[in-house]
Amino acid sequence: MIRSNHTVTFILLLIAQILLCNFFTFSQYLLLTFLPAMILFLPIKQNTVISLFIAFAAGFAVDFLSDGMLGLSSLSLVPVAFCRRSIIRLVFGSEVLARGENLSIPKNGIPHIFTGIILSTAIFLAIYIWADGAGMRPVWFNLTKFAASLILSSLISVIITLTMTQDDR
Repeated sequence: MIRSNHTVTFILLLIAQILLCNFFTFSQYLLLTFLPAMILFLPIKQNTVISLFIAFAAGFAVDFLSDGMLGLSSLSLVPVAFCRRSIIRLVFGSEVLARGENLSIPKNGIPHIFTGIILSTAIFLAIYIWADGAGMRPVWFNLTKFAASLILSSLISVIITLTMTQDDR
């Protein structure tokens, strides 16, 4: 299960994401999110099924408590939780999963952390922008929104990751 200090941090970051969605809408070309990083950095020992439920609940909470379409964040966040172990295996190696050690910047380094965040955020944004546009927006708009959102969300997520990860030595 999730440790209590991780649970409190997760809930506080979820509240921060809800506030970000409600009060800081910068442009129609930009979607700032750190939800994918929150799911990626759940404890390694976390079961995939439990991660799926956490992703669904977090996405639902963000949509319900902000002005988003209900279910859109859940639709986009559940595949991130589903791909979480594959991303960890691809970026950080199988030994991280075998040892059961949590991800952190001191242990894994910023390049690996940034790569994992980019992959998880790209999955989230691709689904979110595709479902949000429902084929009604031009491709150039969707690509611009995807690129701008990926860059800024990934940078913010790396900063957020410092609060979510701890070195367990």
